[in-house]
Amino acid sequence: MADVLLILSIVTIWIAVFESVIIMAGAVRFIFKQNKKKLVLPKNMDDFPTVTVMVPAHNEELVITSTAEHILQLNYPEHKLQLIVIADNCSDHTAGKLKMLKEMTSYKDRDFIILERKGTGGKSGALNDALKLATGEWICVYDADAAPERNALMFLTQKAMEDPGRYGAVFGRNKARNRGQNFLSRCINLEIITIQRVHHTGLWELFKLGTIPGTNFIVKTALMREIGGWDEQAITEDTAVSFEIMSRGQLIALAPQAEAYQQEPEQLGVYMKQRERWAKGNYNVVVENLHHLFDRSSWRIKLHVLYYAASYFWFMIAIIVSDIVFVANLVYQGIALFKPGVVSPFQFQSDVYVYLVVAWALMYFLYVLQINLALATDIGQSNVRNFVLSCISYFTYAQLFLLISVKAFYNMVMDKITGRESKWYKTQRFG
Repeated sequence: MADVLLILSIVTIWIAVFESVIIMAGAVRFIFKQNKKKLVLPKNMDDFPTVTVMVPAHNEELVITSTAEHILQLNYPEHKLQLIVIADNCSDHTAGKLKMLKEMTSYKDRDFIILERKGTGGKSGALNDALKLATGEWICVYDADAAPERNALMFLTQKAMEDPGRYGAVFGRNKARNRGQNFLSRCINLEIITIQRVHHTGLWELFKLGTIPGTNFIVKTALMREIGGWDEQAITEDTAVSFEIMSRGQLIALAPQAEAYQQEPEQLGVYMKQRERWAKGNYNVVVENLHHLFDRSSWRIKLHVLYYAASYFWFMIAIIVSDIVFVANLVYQGIALFKPGVVSPFQFQSDVYVYLVVAWALMYFLYVLQINLALATDIGQSNVRNFVLSCISYFTYAQLFLLISVKAFYNMVMDKITGRESKWYKTQRFG
């Protein structure tokens, strides 16, 4: 049994390595194509669609004024932009700060709605209430800590206009505004850059496959109303909506120039709670969409389900098994130095060890290579410090994913067994 488990782990790791190579090849191709393109800004935006920007805000007095100002100052026709900020069950001065901002001479004539709500459903509930008031042809969502670059919305809608019949949603890139604060925020920065500049670009280039993030995206208003709004039972409402959009034959396009900055956790406890919620939500979405593998859904939906299932179930389990075997053997070898008669329960042929070590080494090499490929495409990010950090993060920061995933999976199973309701966790902000 031990031999079978280890061999399955080795095979799985090699499959994960192959997947990484494929995605990275797509990312490289995307990068070369983007470098050849000349960025063209529109001379006027008369033909651009109307957009309703929604910002769900629960006790966000520390950041909400800055976020609203960034949105109101976007390079987009004022008469085509509606801003709805939802003060969701706030017990602080979020609504008050927004009202003070709205009274300013610069903004008092803008289509700026402050929606104070006392309801349930978390972020999804807030967005659904705002959806009833939306007048734009497209809906744009920004989190309460977002700082979109001036042309971000213009780039999102410009991409949507390339193929409005097929593009049901368009997403941009998010960047950590506090990336240099401490070791944790620097590691989060590396993760974000790699996901957005390698995984997102590779999947879009090769398969025209995209996923809505929680912020900095647009989606057709009519499509969201057809879907029935955001799922108030989903912990990760963005992933759930992505599957709904694809099930209707629409693509989720990537607009790489549309960038926005956001705050990332600086404390380990805050980070663990945030990522556990994400992992648990993605587990739920995968389980709920497994049926697409056996129905007549499009190949993109099937591939998307497989991608998530492999990342959150198959690869995770294989890595945990191989890590347990590896650590157990190291411990027994250490004990054997003092007690030669002690034998490890995991005994394998030498060839198996060779394959395992090679697989681990290659996986580590690709991990570091992906990060540095992503860093090379972002101005100012490719430096010695980030290179050293990318080498270290595999043995420190990346290993947190295993702990988070196991805990999230356990809580998901317990929710199913006990019928308890999943609670939505809002990431804490700071000044």
